[in-house]
Amino acid sequence: MADQLSSDLASLRIDRGDPRRSRFPKLLVILVLLLSAGFAGYAYGLPYLEAQVFKTEITLTEIAMVSPAQAQVNLTATGYIVPQKTSEVASKVPGTIAKVYVAQGDRVKQGDVLCELDPRDEDAALRAAHSRVAAASARAQSADASVKTRQAELMETKIQATRERRLAQQGASASGIADDLEARSKSLEQGVAAAEAAAKAARAEANALAADAATLKVGKGNLRIVAPIDGTVMNQPPQLGEYIGPQPPGISVDMGGFELADFSTNVVEADVPEARLNLVKVGGPAEIVLDAYPERRFRGKVQQITPKVDRAKATVMIRVAFVDDMDGVLPEMSARVSFLSGELDAKAVKEPPKKVLPGNAITERAGTKVVFVLEGDKVRMVPIQVGKPFGDGFELVQGPGSGTRVVASPGELLKDGQRVKEKEQ
Repeated sequence: MADQLSSDLASLRIDRGDPRRSRFPKLLVILVLLLSAGFAGYAYGLPYLEAQVFKTEITLTEIAMVSPAQAQVNLTATGYIVPQKTSEVASKVPGTIAKVYVAQGDRVKQGDVLCELDPRDEDAALRAAHSRVAAASARAQSADASVKTRQAELMETKIQATRERRLAQQGASASGIADDLEARSKSLEQGVAAAEAAAKAARAEANALAADAATLKVGKGNLRIVAPIDGTVMNQPPQLGEYIGPQPPGISVDMGGFELADFSTNVVEADVPEARLNLVKVGGPAEIVLDAYPERRFRGKVQQITPKVDRAKATVMIRVAFVDDMDGVLPEMSARVSFLSGELDAKAVKEPPKKVLPGNAITERAGTKVVFVLEGDKVRMVPIQVGKPFGDGFELVQGPGSGTRVVASPGELLKDGQRVKEKEQ
């Protein structure tokens, strides 16, 4: 029985063995756990940390206005509205503004007076010139009268000399009287010639002074600045009391002139790549959409392919005229021109274009469809509402406007207000 008890007690003894061998599995488990935590931190925490501290690289796409005539589009180009008939007019003479008859935006007709300069100095000079002309004319008239008097005296003396010479030949009169009269005739002839020369000089002086007066009168007419064309006043006119004068070409508007533009000659000037010029024909149909009125479509026609290639850009300027009414179209507006394969009728052009959002820009946050709009070096999260599919995107019912740059394929870690930078292509 004692042996049985000893055997039972021996079976209950704990065998501690070598303590170094029992510690190894625990260290191995701890090491595996630490490596797993580190890998998880690197895989998930590092991107989050980079997103919060550094600028996240993104790819951008753009919301576009797509025309219902998209199927007919051969080529699209961008450009600006440019009036083909313009004029920059300034004063021909220096002076102070006395009257202004127009304001910025006013429409004027050719010949309308835009402003007048102070005429007081010119009026005084013109009055003095008229006085000089009158005095010179009086002197010329006096000289002409003197010539006539001397001519009459000369004629009478010649008649007396002829009579006395005949009487002297007949012995009825002394020959000395005839000699005196003939000598007097010669003297009077010289006096008549001198008087005629003086009269001629007086008349020349009077004519010169009259020409000066006429020049002053023309100069006074230059005090009125007149519209050379029909058009609209584009700039802010000079103000009352402002001093203006003749200016070098190219800066007359900045120095007190008027800039006029005929809006009826507005066209779109767009650059087309040289390699795609074969898709554009003079007289061919086009569609014009302005950034200012993205919901409106205008019919256009190719007016001119300019005969000059921009070597630096490898483009050719195309001028596209408006077919429809240009109400609200202003110079320097941005425009997009689509060159079409077929004509658009007036009914079809009234159908508004669609605002299309690329599908890869759409993501969800808290169950709501959103896009991330680029604003400087940050993104702003904007909720959107989309409609029917359109190509690889969707019609945008509610959201940012056309031309807005949005993030393509935004990641789950991208947040509102996060700093970003565009990925290099």
